[in-house]
Amino acid sequence: MREHLGELEHVVLLAVLRLSGRAYGVTMRDEIRERTGRSISPGTIYPTLDRLERKGYVRSLTGDPRPERGGRARRLYEIRPAGLAALRASHRMLHALRAGFESVLAGSEDS
Repeated sequence: MREHLGELEHVVLLAVLRLSGRAYGVTMRDEIRERTGRSISPGTIYPTLDRLERKGYVRSLTGDPRPERGGRARRLYEIRPAGLAALRASHRMLHALRAGFESVLAGSEDS
């Protein structure tokens, strides 16, 4: 049985997918904040990435060191086929659940 994605896992996987080859902690946090308005701390994102890697949904790679003297290498993330399959399954499930509620969900937030 495939594990279901939690909301934060879903958001982080979408950020990794969107950043395609440029996904590391800071860029993912910035992408998530810019697109959702949600601020995620390093103490939240890195354990989530570790969990996704253990599940086989992402893979981490060591990038090139930063250009400044003594610059550390970044840990880059890329989505794996199992992660893409998990996102697809999650989107299908959410689509099935919201079917018939489009007009209610599209309404103004003041309602």
